[in-house]
Amino acid sequence: MKLKLIAVGQKMPAWVTEGFTEYQRRFPRDCPLELIEIPAGKRGKNADIPRILDKEGELMLAQAQGCCILTLDIPGKPWDTHQLAEQWTRWQQDGRDVAIMVGGPEGLAPAVKAAAEQSWSLSRLTLPHPLVRVVMAEALYRAWSLNNNHPYHRE
Repeated sequence: MKLKLIAVGQKMPAWVTEGFTEYQRRFPRDCPLELIEIPAGKRGKNADIPRILDKEGELMLAQAQGCCILTLDIPGKPWDTHQLAEQWTRWQQDGRDVAIMVGGPEGLAPAVKAAAEQSWSLSRLTLPHPLVRVVMAEALYRAWSLNNNHPYHRE
C-alpha cells in the first residue's frame, strides 16, 4: 500500500519541507508516503474562487485514480492515534493505495468531497495547510509504528 498526501500549494517554508521529509523517510519501502503538490490557483481581489476550486479538484482527483480517497476536513470524523491505526489496517486489507486530500485556503473542491470514501478531521481548529503536512506525516508514521510494534509509539 502506498500513501499519497495530495496537497494544494507549492513552495513551502523550509521547516515544512524538513519536518515532512523527516517522517517521510522513516516509512518502510513497502509502504511509502508520497507528497504530491497541486499548484494553487491564482487568487486575487476578483478571483473566481469556485472555478479555482474546481480546477484544483480536477488536478487532485487525477492523482488519486484507483485510490481510496480520504479528505481532511473540519466536519470529518476525529480519530485518535489508535483509531487511525485501525483505519490503517482496514486500508491494508482493502488493497488499494490511499490518497489523503488537503485543500487550499478555501478548502476542498465539491468534487473531491463527493469522491471521498472517508473524511477525517485533525482538529476543530483551522490549521495552516503547511503545518497539516507535517502533522499528517507524523500521525501516519505513529499509526504505522503502533501497528508494527515499533518503539516510536509509547503509551
